[in-house]
Amino acid sequence: MSNQLVFLTRESPTVWRVTLNNPPVNIFGPKTIPQLDEIITAIESDEQLKVVVFDSAIDGFFLTHYDFLSPAEETTNIPPGATGLPPWPDLLVRLSRAPVVSIAKIRGRATGCGSELSLACDLRFASREKAILGHFEVGAAIVPGGCPMARLPRLMGRGRALEVLLGADDIPGDLAERYGYVNRSFPDAELDAFVDLLARRIASFDKRAISETKRFVDVASLPPDYEAGAEMIVCNASIARPEAQRRIKLLLERGLHKSGDVETRLGYHVGQLGNG
Repeated sequence: MSNQLVFLTRESPTVWRVTLNNPPVNIFGPKTIPQLDEIITAIESDEQLKVVVFDSAIDGFFLTHYDFLSPAEETTNIPPGATGLPPWPDLLVRLSRAPVVSIAKIRGRATGCGSELSLACDLRFASREKAILGHFEVGAAIVPGGCPMARLPRLMGRGRALEVLLGADDIPGDLAERYGYVNRSFPDAELDAFVDLLARRIASFDKRAISETKRFVDVASLPPDYEAGAEMIVCNASIARPEAQRRIKLLLERGLHKSGDVETRLGYHVGQLGNG
């Protein structure tokens, strides 16, 4: 498929890899949703699969923000997902509750949607030199929509979650580790080997023991599904407001959606919008 943006590699019957590939900066949008939905459906239903690793084919970008250039109806016309939630939170909730272990291998920017996908994974490991996480949205007058307000406080506590969300700045890999945003950060040269070894180690264990253990951890730690749906509704409403439209327009004029400094340092640039 010429417009394939998400690639599934079955490295073995028990370990799969999902690679995000939307050059130049791995933006997430309405064309990505059905492709990711197909893969998550396969993850949920495969009887042998035990571990799935999410990574990126784009240097410097794990996954970034939503596509602000696509017509709004391309998103609003996508029906709710299997959970009854809007399409994006539906995918995230289903991934979190799938009876397999999901690992985000973060090299490059995992901001906006990329952070939300990472937070929906069970485990997150980051390149110390190259990973950037965060939520720029409040700096653009947008309320984040993929459940970070529900997930981040459960990971790092209320104060740090508010710092990430309301500060709207970039969080490098080493700070993300200290805050509990990711499990661990590694020197970039060591990241692949660690994730590969852990994935294969977990995959060597009994699937029923894995899935039942994860299910009890889910009960203790995952937010209820309705929180995800509520955040998406408020996010969509916030994007339509004049101040968000003004700030998005400024970002687009300065280079959003293109290779360059705005996408590379989005946290810095949203901090300048009040001056522009």
